[in-house]
Amino acid sequence: MPTVADLLAVKGSRIYSISPTATVLEAVRRMNQHRVGALVVMCEGRIVGMFTERDVLRRVMAKMRLPEEISVAQVMTTEVICCPPHTDVEEASGVMQRKRIRHLPVCDADGKLHGLISIGDLNAFYAHAQRKTVEQLTEYIYGRA
Repeated sequence: MPTVADLLAVKGSRIYSISPTATVLEAVRRMNQHRVGALVVMCEGRIVGMFTERDVLRRVMAKMRLPEEISVAQVMTTEVICCPPHTDVEEASGVMQRKRIRHLPVCDADGKLHGLISIGDLNAFYAHAQRKTVEQLTEYIYGRA
């Protein structure tokens, strides 16, 4: 069964992060620059939160707060759910569905961040797996061309 480490091996382990003291405006600019929907909030090498598009919408824009005057720490999601690299992809997908999260940091037992998987990464994984299955079934039914 494939694991999130397998997913990261294909996707890469590039992680975009930000400090909790940065402003929301800085965070949004970084997200736009890298075309990502979330940043891992790091302090002294440890995950202290996640900052997502949803945080911007619910905790900044909906409350008519000024992004240049608010720190990431004031609006970030502090209850971060992580998974170890050996987590089965199906299990990670289930956790993301149940907890209604779109980004899942991958950390080892020591808290070292190895990467971040998103719902888009899982969708791409499942789409690839389905394409392979269709190809195999087509080959089985029609034989090799």
